[in-house]
Amino acid sequence: MNVFENLRNGQHYHVFNDKDYVDQAHGEFARCAHICHLINSTDPYNREEIIKLEKELFNGNLSDESFFTPPFQIDCACRLFVGKNVFVNHGLTVMSVGTVTIEDGVMIAPEVGLFTVNHEPKNIRVIYTKEILIKKNAWIGARVNILPGVTIGENAIIGTGSIVTKDVPDNCVAVGNPARVIKQI
Repeated sequence: MNVFENLRNGQHYHVFNDKDYVDQAHGEFARCAHICHLINSTDPYNREEIIKLEKELFNGNLSDESFFTPPFQIDCACRLFVGKNVFVNHGLTVMSVGTVTIEDGVMIAPEVGLFTVNHEPKNIRVIYTKEILIKKNAWIGARVNILPGVTIGENAIIGTGSIVTKDVPDNCVAVGNPARVIKQI
């Protein structure tokens, strides 16, 4: 098993002292930072080049029907799984070392943050992760932050500026800090 699977299974890692973590995770971080830089530096009208680079970032695992609008920063694209017909607007930040899955038809507005990583309070150099799952046809509003371990339900809507700390059920609207369900759709 690699460090990414170990993290999914609850293992904690020291971010500097664990050789496996440094080799595997830091290597993926560097690869992604380089490719994100190339994408973010490409003329936005050169969609062909951006699409080619996005395919490289996702190791060919990005559907032709899905698109990420630059600029964005993804630290661990090998742990970001994206369905079909997903649209992500500019300014996305993803810390996906703990795995993020975005299912078909999801829409993500500008300046959204997806964070799967947390640190042990008694030793902030030690990390642990929890997965994020965004189910089919969810709509994530602008400047939303989704924290480790959260599932956003199918067809759910997350209001602008919300900080999501707990699961949001299918077919619900959630808003606020912390986000709370205000109605069913």
